[in-house]
Amino acid sequence: MTNKFANKGVLVGISGGVDSAVCCMLLRDAGYEVQGLYCIMSENHLLGVESARTTAHELGIALHIADLREQFKASVIIPFTDAYSTGRTPNPCVLCNPYVKFRSLADTAASLGAYSIASGHYARITDLNGYKVIEKASDKARDQSYMLYRLEQKILAKLILPLGLKSKTEVRALAGEAGLSSSLRPDSQEICFAPDGDYIEYMHSLSLYGKKGSFLSPDGENMGSHKGVEFYTVGQRRGLCLNTGRPVFVKRILENGDILLAYSGDEYARQVTVDRLSLNPAFDLGSENKLEVKLRSAAKPAKACISPNDDGTLELAFFEPQRAPAPGQSAVLYKGDLLVGGGFIVDFA
Repeated sequence: MTNKFANKGVLVGISGGVDSAVCCMLLRDAGYEVQGLYCIMSENHLLGVESARTTAHELGIALHIADLREQFKASVIIPFTDAYSTGRTPNPCVLCNPYVKFRSLADTAASLGAYSIASGHYARITDLNGYKVIEKASDKARDQSYMLYRLEQKILAKLILPLGLKSKTEVRALAGEAGLSSSLRPDSQEICFAPDGDYIEYMHSLSLYGKKGSFLSPDGENMGSHKGVEFYTVGQRRGLCLNTGRPVFVKRILENGDILLAYSGDEYARQVTVDRLSLNPAFDLGSENKLEVKLRSAAKPAKACISPNDDGTLELAFFEPQRAPAPGQSAVLYKGDLLVGGGFIVDFA
């Protein structure tokens, strides 16, 4: 690890898990003046305060705690529940990282006089054309660059990602060798604010319910009512409880709450439309019109032709059809291992 910022302060986002603990340890051992920040973003996050305090105590670093529940509710929970209640499939981390988590890290670091911020994400930061660019982690199975695509240059300029060259196995081994109690803690869940990750029960506990409607067969026939659009997502096969004689899946969730079904084999799309773009200024889409795209965090990159539209949206035409792109999810663009940017899927064909 480079010692470029040795003897300068760095504020690390601490979750209480093994990744952020090893992130702190690596920076501390490299000569950084490390402090930690634990963010309370929902009632569920109150459960992790003691784990964060234990991590800080074991590492001998100061811990700061920020109550971000109001910001998180406005920036993440409300858009999340609104999306599911109208038939879209959101990804809360994509919103939390730029608008809550890293913003709080940067603001708190500035108030403490710390030059840098850091997190335990599996990704890397590199330089290109005078800008900072996110690069995939060396361990592609753990790569988390997809979740970071909306981070702006003012964040990337201060960000250190010490785990970008390490595997999860290495990280757990380092934690175990150092005697950190987090070495055996399970990984955190993606929907961190919903108890046990049950987002439907969480929505209903807030008296929020999705639109009701009917299942429509591939031929447009009404096949009866469904439970509510929050129970379904594009591409879903299981839990439909329909007797169609042939396997079907959710093709589209319509604005009126109806759910259009399609037969197995018809779930692939040749193009998607993306809006609310966040693009790294190091790249020029005019000259980078053939890139790779990930439609989900764990998806394999797919080659596509990129065409900007006059209304600010982007058309992605795939070389090979892609399975069940879901409106609300992010389409993230890469040039090799370098993250170009991305946006939210609004349509597909």
